[in-house]
Amino acid sequence: MTRISVRGFAVASATAVTTVGAVVGVASGSEQGTTDSVEATAADATLLADIPAGPQGQVQTASLTQQADNAAIAADAAAKKAAEEAARVQAAKDAQAKREAAEKRAAEEAKKRQEAQQAASRSAERTDFAVQSSYTVAQVKAMAQQIVGGGQFQCFSNIVERESGWNYQAQNPSSGAYGLVQALPGSKMASAGADWRTNPATQIKWGLNYMNERYGSPCGAWEFWQANHWY
Repeated sequence: MTRISVRGFAVASATAVTTVGAVVGVASGSEQGTTDSVEATAADATLLADIPAGPQGQVQTASLTQQADNAAIAADAAAKKAAEEAARVQAAKDAQAKREAAEKRAAEEAKKRQEAQQAASRSAERTDFAVQSSYTVAQVKAMAQQIVGGGQFQCFSNIVERESGWNYQAQNPSSGAYGLVQALPGSKMASAGADWRTNPATQIKWGLNYMNERYGSPCGAWEFWQANHWY
């Protein structure tokens, strides 16, 4: 008789234990006439069994080893399935987060477009200003408040303050940029009116349209200006 230790065989499996018991029963009824006990220790997943020497013992040993291998394969498959399920759940969460982020961006962009349209509408409605030979800073700011509107005026004002100090005749000696918003070249503002050199309202309308088209709003332009010191 030969005692072998088959490790890795899951003693928690009732089927596996029954099988081992059956194998030992066969061994005890052989011509050897010798019966030994089956020792099973669940703590370290080890089975000890008396196996006859020779071909019959080799067959029984192979059977037990195969069962242990099958149990290991089953455990690997279960672990793989669990990992795949966890990956699937995480992928679903990531996709949901991306969708929510995209929806948020779309909502923000739609809001900016709506604000720009409203600002453009206000600008179109408030263009009747008496033409003067000159304008004070207070008068120019009052025009801007009417044309730009309260929601975006402060951002517009922040830019104009830094670009020209509210001087509608300000000209950069090196670049040639002109007016309240320092259009470069100043002649760009002709699209808002032929009097772009002398009329602050024309410059304000052009500047507002520029900020809306390029940055979505004056506040969008101001955010860019703060990061780059130009717009």
